[in-house]
Amino acid sequence: MTSRSERVSGRIFLIALVVVTLLPFLSMLSAALQPRGTVPTGLAWPADPQWSNFVDAFTAANMGALLKSSMLIVAGVVPIGVLIATMAGFGLGHLRVPGGHIAFGLLLLGLTLPFEAVVTPLYYQMRDLGLLNTRWAIILPLIGLYMPFAVFWMRAHFTNVPRELSEAARVDGSNTWQLFWRVHVPLARPAIASLTILLFLWTWNQFLLAIVMVDDATKRTMAGALGAFQGQWGTDLVLLCAGSLLILTPTLIVFLIFQRQFIKALLQGSVKG
Repeated sequence: MTSRSERVSGRIFLIALVVVTLLPFLSMLSAALQPRGTVPTGLAWPADPQWSNFVDAFTAANMGALLKSSMLIVAGVVPIGVLIATMAGFGLGHLRVPGGHIAFGLLLLGLTLPFEAVVTPLYYQMRDLGLLNTRWAIILPLIGLYMPFAVFWMRAHFTNVPRELSEAARVDGSNTWQLFWRVHVPLARPAIASLTILLFLWTWNQFLLAIVMVDDATKRTMAGALGAFQGQWGTDLVLLCAGSLLILTPTLIVFLIFQRQFIKALLQGSVKG
């Protein structure tokens, strides 16, 4: 039972957290609605908001092509990454395959590897494969770079699933493949949904690999194209803020739609330990 002072302190903390989180977005929004050619300052709301700045930014950055490119990259990374991670997590966390502890230890080492440390080797590898300046030069490295965390995430779920469920399914005649698809995958939906959200957000916002591997801005992610947008329109702060908000909008929409599944997976992991 929480006391009144604890409830009040918690609400004050949440309000402060919301203010700190929303302040940069409000600042960018107020700047994006200023007249073109002005220098935005502070959080002053313009007397005549220029909503057409978003249309100008969309056209200037060719965001129609960028949106298509980002969706293609996400469609290549997320389904494959989630499928491989789910199967690997099931094998390492529930089946306890021989050598699983060694493989899991190597995956944990992968969590400590920053993207910046492997960009140069990946560049030459993609060049040797003839994939530079194609979306595959972004898709294939991202699948590998996300895999340590993705497998770690799914293994944490499967480790906590009662083994009695598998034993009962095997008594009913299920083989390992049927056990995986018919029993464990339905139970893992919250973990799979939250992993899908994370991979989507990380892929959509991927900046470094996009600008290193691909020269054509229309084949990059939305965030990767922001580099070219900034270089071309860097002196127009109003248009730059409008373009940045347009790039952020899809990720915010996805998170707001699927936030229940994400929170459910987090709470499920905290309860099970």
